[in-house]
Formats: sequence, structure tokens, C-alpha cells
Amino acid sequence: MKLAIVTAYPPSKVTLNEYGYHLVQHFKKNMELTELILLVDKTEGEKELVFEEDGCKITVKECWDFNSYLNIPRVLKAVNSTKPDSILFNLQFMKFGDKKIPAAMGLMLPYICKLKGIATISLLHNILEQVDLENAGFTSNKLLQKFYNFVGSMLTRLVLKSDVVAVTMDKYVTTLEDKYKVNNVVMIPHGTFEIPTESDYSVPEGPLKVMTFGKFGTYKKVEALIEAVDIIRKNKKIDIDLTIAGTDNPNVAGYLDSVKEKYSHIPNVTYTGYVKEEDVATLFEESAVVVFPYTSTTGSSGVLHQAGSYGKAVVLPDLGDLSTLIKDEGYRGELFNPESTIDLATAIGKILMDEDYRKELGKVNYQAATAYPMDKIVSMYVGKFNEILHSKKAKSSAFSRA
Repeated sequence: MKLAIVTAYPPSKVTLNEYGYHLVQHFKKNMELTELILLVDKTEGEKELVFEEDGCKITVKECWDFNSYLNIPRVLKAVNSTKPDSILFNLQFMKFGDKKIPAAMGLMLPYICKLKGIATISLLHNILEQVDLENAGFTSNKLLQKFYNFVGSMLTRLVLKSDVVAVTMDKYVTTLEDKYKVNNVVMIPHGTFEIPTESDYSVPEGPLKVMTFGKFGTYKKVEALIEAVDIIRKNKKIDIDLTIAGTDNPNVAGYLDSVKEKYSHIPNVTYTGYVKEEDVATLFEESAVVVFPYTSTTGSSGVLHQAGSYGKAVVLPDLGDLSTLIKDEGYRGELFNPESTIDLATAIGKILMDEDYRKELGKVNYQAATAYPMDKIVSMYVGKFNEILHSKKAKSSAFSRA
């Protein structure tokens, strides 16, 4: 099988680039693939193509840009030149841009590829029906929210024209089937990027490290986390370092710089900026607890799966998809009210003050993460592609006989 993947890819700053990296890393090792074609966004730096020598051939086509109006012809030109048997789209609604027209045009690509006879799966990481548009940073205007929901429904219908739409949570399957009356939606878990050898759940000597990781500024905000850590230091007399790992969300340029300036008086806060893939392991291994300072959720969390794979205790907001996910997939953590800084401080402090509890949470989360390694997830996608290809072949044979 020649498989193409349309995705953002490191060192891209576009959302889902990390997930794209790990999809490629594990698809490359699948024995059923002869060639893996990466249809990726253009970046100034070189793509992070560091893999084992064994595996299928990799072809890279930098053929689209965030917010470009020319993504459809450019991606189709790359598809026509490489001739894949199958194509996987690694999507969310603002994958191709934060401007309405480029974003919408990009989401037409799965249907166009299906019309070309290519076996097409769209992996949809979030669905608009489960997004709080105001808290997620889209708009607080009620009329605009209705407009976004209308446009989102139209775009969802387009994505659902794919042969198969994969989502990462069971409730997304039910929501899409009930609203759009379709039967081509399947649940394929998010998966865990890497499964390191189980550790002893210890942390380095010295200050306990609290860490958060992501693209910040919309529904991921760090002000309350900084204030919560300061509260714990003063009230519990615990030596804590805080690491804010990652970058601004593309929609909120300058957010982290403004936070640095506002909280410059609070010591021992490190802003890492963009984290290269080879540095991710150290980032998690040195952390005592991973915090999710979210005001809303827009789907399954890759960072939660990473935290679990490194056996880390987590602190999560008691809302939306994260609450559902930890129940469905077996994760455990301290929950907090996302509107209360005091509640967040209490949740973090409870873990930091009790080493046995911290280790217990880490062990549970490691077991949850190991249930769905990326090799298993990739095999599920390959199986779905084989079903689509066999179905197309059978229909073609029946048409020929007729």
C-alpha cells in the first residue's frame, strides 16, 4: 500500500504537528506499507525526519501553507504526482487556517480525494458540537456562535463524505451518527506516542517540578497556574519550579510574552518555547506533576497520553472531554474547578505533599497509556484502509461484470 498523510509536521507551529510526527514514525514501521507520502505544510526549518533505517520508503511533499487560498490545487498536484492508494487526513477544524475561507477550503480536500477514487480516512480530533466556542477562544458573540455552528455543520458534512471518519472518543461517534445520520464514523483511540520502560516513579532531587505543555492563549491559559504555584509556595513552604513548555497558539501571538511581563516578579518560572521531539522525554521525566490549565476542551489530549506514558500524576479541569476521557480510558488525576485558582492550588498541593499518592497516580496512568500504543493504533488504520480498498475493488469487479 502507498499511503499519503496530510498533516502539519515538525518544526511546524500548526496544531497537531506532534501527532503527525508520531503517526509517521509508527506507520513507517508497518510491514503492509511500501511507501509513505507526507503531504505537509511548508516550514522554514528542515522537517524532523529522524527514524530507524528499516521500514518503508518516505516521500516528502511540502505542498500547503496555513491560511493559503491555494491549498486545494497544491495538495492535489502532489497527490497526482505521487499516486497514493490511500490517504489519511490528520484534522481539526482550523487545521488549514484561522481565516474562514482557507480553513473551509482545506476541509474540502478529503471529499475531493474520495471522488478521485483514493481510499480516504479523515481523523477528526474534535467536533464542533462538543466545543464551547466562547471559552475555546473563537467568539463570545452569540450571533457569531450560531454562524460558526452553521458553518461548522456544513464543513462536518463535507468531512463526513470521506470513506471513513475516525474520532478519538465514543461519544463523538454517537453525536455524529445521531445528528448527521451517517454510518461511516468509527472510534479509533488517540493512542500513546511512546511507551518508555516503566520507571520507579521517582523524581530528581531538588525543587519539585510542575509542568504544563501545549499551545497557549485561547482555552489553554497559564495565569491561574502561575498564581496557584505561588500560593502553594507561600502556604505549604514547598520548593517548586514551574515549567511552561510550548508556544503561543497561532491565534494569540504574543500571549506568553505578555504573561512573562505580568508575572516577572514570581521566581522560578521557566518558559521553554518550542520543544523539539528529542527533548520531550526529559521534560516529562523531570516533572513531578503535569497540569492542564484549560478553561475548555476541544477533544482528546495528546499531552495526557504522553504524561501517562512517563508515569506522571496529572491535575485536570473537571469539565468536558477530559473528564469523559479519564473515565473511558482509565486515567486518574486530581480534578479542579477551572474557575478557581484556589481549587487548582489545592489539587496540585495534594499531589506534591503526598509522595505515595503521586506515585500511585503515576502507576495508574502508565497502565492506561500502555493499553493503546501507537503501533496498535496504526494497525487499526491500516485495517480500515484494507477494508475500503477491498470494497472498492469488489464494486469495480461487479460493475465490470454488469
